[in-house]
Amino acid sequence: MTGRPIEEEEGYMHDQHQHPPLNGIRIVSVEQFGAGPWATMMLGDLGAEIIKVENPETGGDVARYVPPYTAEQDSVYFQSFNRNKKSMTLNLQHPGGREVLHRLVGISDGVFNNLRGDLPARLGLDYPALSAVKASIVCCSLSAFGRQGSRAGEPGYDYLMQGYAGWMSLTGEPDGPPTKTGLSLVDLSAGAMASLGMVSAIFRARQTGLGCDVDVNLFDTALANLGYVAAWFLTRGYQAHRTPDSSHPSQIPSQVVPTKDGWLVIMCAKEKFFQNLVRILGVPELAEDSRFCSFADRLENRDVLVPILKALFRKKTTADWLALLKGEVPCAPVNTLEQAFADPHVAENEMILALPHPEFGAVRVVASPIEVGGESVEPRRGPSLGEHNESILGEYLGYSIPEIEKLRSDGVI
Repeated sequence: MTGRPIEEEEGYMHDQHQHPPLNGIRIVSVEQFGAGPWATMMLGDLGAEIIKVENPETGGDVARYVPPYTAEQDSVYFQSFNRNKKSMTLNLQHPGGREVLHRLVGISDGVFNNLRGDLPARLGLDYPALSAVKASIVCCSLSAFGRQGSRAGEPGYDYLMQGYAGWMSLTGEPDGPPTKTGLSLVDLSAGAMASLGMVSAIFRARQTGLGCDVDVNLFDTALANLGYVAAWFLTRGYQAHRTPDSSHPSQIPSQVVPTKDGWLVIMCAKEKFFQNLVRILGVPELAEDSRFCSFADRLENRDVLVPILKALFRKKTTADWLALLKGEVPCAPVNTLEQAFADPHVAENEMILALPHPEFGAVRVVASPIEVGGESVEPRRGPSLGEHNESILGEYLGYSIPEIEKLRSDGVI
C-alpha cells in the first residue's frame, strides 16, 4: 500500500477543515458598482483573496462616490459591496498596466470583470488573451447582455432588465403602473450566479490544468428568474398578470391583509392552513362554503372572500394576529427596515457586522447568508483606493521600490 499514513491523512483533512472553504484561491477583479463587486464579495467572505483593480484615471470604482453617505473616495454604498478585498490601482490601457496584469494572472486562479460585453476582449481580460500567460486561468465576465450577439456593446442596468424580462409587468397593483422591485435583485442574482460559475470553473481548472471563459449576464439572469411563470407561459401559453394585494396567482388567501395598525402577510399554501385561518378568525363555516372549498373555488370567488377576511383582520393589531396565527397559519409582519433589523432572529444569526472605518467610525453591514463549518473569515472594511498597491506590487510581484515609483510616475498605478 502506498501513500501517506492514515494518521497523516486524517490530520491533513482536519487542518484543511479549519480553513475557510476558498482559502488559497486568488482572484483579480476589474469591477465596479454593484453586481460585480457583490459576486467577488461573496467569494471573499468564503476565504478567497480578492484583488480589486481600479482605474486611477477615473478615481476608481464609481461606487466610491454614490450618495447619500460619502467620505473622501469612499461611501457606505461602496462598503456594502467591498468588504474582505484588497485595492490596487492599475491603468489597463497603459502598456505597463498590461505587464502588471499578466504578472498578477501568473499568481492567480481567476480574472473577473463586470464590464460592458465588448470590453473584456478589447482589454485582454478573456481566456484567449490570458491562456498564454497561464493555461489554468479562469476568466469570468458579468455583463449586461453577454459578450456575443447584437447587444454585446450596450450598457445595461438592473432597472432596465426588470423591464426587458417582464418583471415590471408582474409587479404592482392591477390598476397601477408597472413597478420595479424595491431592491436591485437582478444585480444581486447575477452576482450570485457569476460567483457560482467562477468557483465551479476554478474547481475544474485545478483538476485539469485548463481554464476557460465563464459568461453570465443580467438579461439571461433576469429571464431565468422567471422560473415557474416562464415554464407556464412557454409550455401552455399562460398569460401572467398583476394581482391585487400582492397576492399569489392561484393560492387564495396568500397575500397582504390590513390590520388595525399595519399590515400582515398570510400564506395559505395548503388547505389545512385555510381551515385553521377561518377557525381562528371565528368564521369556521367559510371552510364548508361551496364557494371556498378549494384553491380553484377561492380563486374564482376571491372578490367575495377577500373583503370578508380583510374586515375581520382590521379588528386586531398585527402583533395580536401574529400571536394567534403563529404555528397555525404561515404569516409575517410587513416590517419597516427598523423593525426588520430589530427582529431577534437577526441577532441570533449574527447577521450584522460592524467594520471599523477611519471616516465612518464603524460601517454596519449585513453579513453573508452562507455559513460553512470550520474557520471563517475575519471581516474587514472595504479598502481605500490603491491601499494595497505597494504590498501587491512588492511582496506578490517582486517590483522594487524604484520600479513602483516609476509605475506611479508613468501613470500605470
